[in-house]
Amino acid sequence: MVVSIGHTFITIYLRNFLTPSERILLEQEQEDMIVQTRANLMQAVIPEIIGYLEIMNGLRPEEVYYDWNLQKGSGMITVVSAEAGKQGAAVNREYPVKSEVESEMLRICQKIQKTPEQIESYELNPRTLLVVRNGVYLELEKELIRLGHGRLLNTVKSRLEKEYIIGSKHLNSLLHQPVSDCFIDWNDTLDKSILMLIMNPPR
Repeated sequence: MVVSIGHTFITIYLRNFLTPSERILLEQEQEDMIVQTRANLMQAVIPEIIGYLEIMNGLRPEEVYYDWNLQKGSGMITVVSAEAGKQGAAVNREYPVKSEVESEMLRICQKIQKTPEQIESYELNPRTLLVVRNGVYLELEKELIRLGHGRLLNTVKSRLEKEYIIGSKHLNSLLHQPVSDCFIDWNDTLDKSILMLIMNPPR
């Protein structure tokens, strides 16, 4: 587990995060069952996470995002507060190739979904980038969410976008190291998306 704290973010990168029963379900191609079970579990524990972080960091988290890579047994949890906490390292908001990385992310978005109205990326540490996007839904997508199809919509968008990101030679070239893991989650109410990239160290 790798925890990064900086600016208004707390991110947790989980590895080897797959139970024996989940491994069996994965072998039986029951991925949706694992995802739904974890979603139910997260809804139950999010209030506890918020309460714990409020005590530890002195600020009340306002948003929680999470996503999994079941094939790798990895996952991410990202917590966002309204104000920057006193603990943690400084987040690099002006890292090298920032504008180029954001342009590539926008190019990928244009292939499969609405171009975000706003995008901002942060280097949390040498191997982790966090991308925050606002204004991400088309009116058609908002209506699908209102009709109760938000989970299916975001699952499809997530799979497509991850394929493009992991397969982007230009992005890997910009970062000088391959993207090894990618996580995406949405906040339907805020019309917002959080994307986290994990890079392999260069050989």
